[in-house]
Amino acid sequence: MSARLWSDEPTHLDLLSFDAVAKTVVQAVLDDALDPVTVGVSGAWGSGKTTVLRLIEDEFAPKPPATDATVLVISTDPWRYDPGVGAKETLIGEVLSAVAAELAKKEQPEGRISRARTMLTKLRQRVDWAKALQVAAKTSLTLQLPSVDDLTSLINTEPGNEDADATDPPSRGLGEFRSEFRTLMESAELNHLRRVVVLVDDLDRCLPDTVVDTLETIRLFLAVPKMAFVVAADEHRVADALRARFPDPGSGQQAAQDRYFEEPASLYLHKIVQTTVPLPTLSRFDTEAFLVLLQLSQRLTVEELTPYIEACVRLRLEKGLLDDLAAAVKGNDISAEMAFASRMTPILYEKLQGSPRRIKRFLNDLRVRQSVAGHRGIELDPDIVAKLMVLEKLLPDAFATVLGWLARGELRSRMAKLETAAGRPAPEPPTAAEDADPTPDNAASPEQEQEPRPTPDEDGSEPVTFDDELIRWAKLPPSLGPVDLAPYLYLAAAFTGEQLLDAGLPGRLRDIAANLLSSVRYDQRRVTEADITALGEDDALSLVEYLGRAGRDRPTEQTAAVRSLLRIATAYPATTERATRLLQSIPARELEPATILVLPTDVPVFRSVLEHWKSHIPAGHDQIGRTLDIALGTGSRL
Repeated sequence: MSARLWSDEPTHLDLLSFDAVAKTVVQAVLDDALDPVTVGVSGAWGSGKTTVLRLIEDEFAPKPPATDATVLVISTDPWRYDPGVGAKETLIGEVLSAVAAELAKKEQPEGRISRARTMLTKLRQRVDWAKALQVAAKTSLTLQLPSVDDLTSLINTEPGNEDADATDPPSRGLGEFRSEFRTLMESAELNHLRRVVVLVDDLDRCLPDTVVDTLETIRLFLAVPKMAFVVAADEHRVADALRARFPDPGSGQQAAQDRYFEEPASLYLHKIVQTTVPLPTLSRFDTEAFLVLLQLSQRLTVEELTPYIEACVRLRLEKGLLDDLAAAVKGNDISAEMAFASRMTPILYEKLQGSPRRIKRFLNDLRVRQSVAGHRGIELDPDIVAKLMVLEKLLPDAFATVLGWLARGELRSRMAKLETAAGRPAPEPPTAAEDADPTPDNAASPEQEQEPRPTPDEDGSEPVTFDDELIRWAKLPPSLGPVDLAPYLYLAAAFTGEQLLDAGLPGRLRDIAANLLSSVRYDQRRVTEADITALGEDDALSLVEYLGRAGRDRPTEQTAAVRSLLRIATAYPATTERATRLLQSIPARELEPATILVLPTDVPVFRSVLEHWKSHIPAGHDQIGRTLDIALGTGSRL
């Protein structure tokens, strides 16, 4: 995946196959039996309502060779209205401005002022007076009287038409607005228009007063022949806003057979919106197709992408598989995009509830995390970062469990058991040291995946149980195998503010452990020999366990952990055997040169650790082998 992010802005490019919804709305709007009409497009936030409005707008655009539109489209967004003016006046003003622009196209440049223009000017005066009343009402609430300029600037006649109907006093208020607006819409100058379609977006984001005023404006002032409204909003959230104005007298307690089985808020909304077209959530096929098309949209032109969009539509209608997409369109290698979508679809389809916006946000979060990790020197395959992001963003409880493993120094052993429980083969045969931490031979089969999987803990006594959610995540490709996940998990914990504290390590030892594992030598030296001598054998053994697991599970702290183990084992010989077994559990393939060279070869038990590592070097790690030869005195230092 590239490093670019996807915009959350609506698009005219239909990646979701919502053209069917748009065409259904267009048919309703143009139905003469539904004139005037208000159609709802209902869906949750992020479901693609605004994109549907853009597609509707495209459907009404004149098709070549025609150049003149027979449908005037007006887009409005009450969420962005100026609260100081009022939703009613703002919406009416936007409609009148669009009609004025349409009239200007039809009038002769130096011709006589038309009757339609005169009517439009009168309607605008009414709106200006309504705005003036709004200013007066709001300023009086703050004990300020509106200035003369505030009022007179809102009731001036339209520039250039000062003499139109000069004998008629300015019309005040909106009392006669509807009948006059109907006359305007029936005028000869607007006879070419079949419909004026107002696309209302984001109504479900507005405060209750704005919601009510917008719907009241549609019902009382603008519902005249040739007018059509398409209201894109979450119907349930709009009803929530209406309840503030139209409460349910029965408090929602009536049974279905009672008089108020449908609450007043819903009744009011259904009175204004004649029919609602619900936006379907994305199916599993749609989710996978959306993931593929989103990725392709960043490296293909619109002309190159269009055949893939059309192929997805055909495959959906034919009940085909998305695997056939590559064969349906020739010319581009889309295997990487297909593989990524195939891996991510099962979990994203379930956890993101078919929301296009949530899918986009997840992908954007993924790219940001990849970029930050890369700049921090964390080199992980993008597929692994994606899998970890699924855990972090979509499975928070399971993510907290994994962070707990990291804090306790159990990450590697628990991840190995989890991989086995998920049916993945072990990356390599267990070492002698790892035999003390076996995985049971009776690992659960796929048919048993509904049952918890207990596996022995490190001491072989207490079982480890992985819940179904964690095992399902582990089954997602790719296999994590021997990958060092600690740097990414530390980064993710830092982003969430999670403190990685080992609850099993006594509080009195945590500062000592943190200093011993610090990458700063000054911090390491702050733990003096006197501090180590004062530990006592029990605390020394606890530190050995903790440092040994850190050296095994966190390659970045490996050398510091081994150096500290040597210090404690020297002071407390009784801990040497456990320290030796923990050192042997460090995978030979992940050894750092400094870790190898810090072990004293003149101490038999530590020389045996070097020999153990030497015997377990996998193929392709010649540099580690040469370093071990040097440490053991069997190779040249040159």
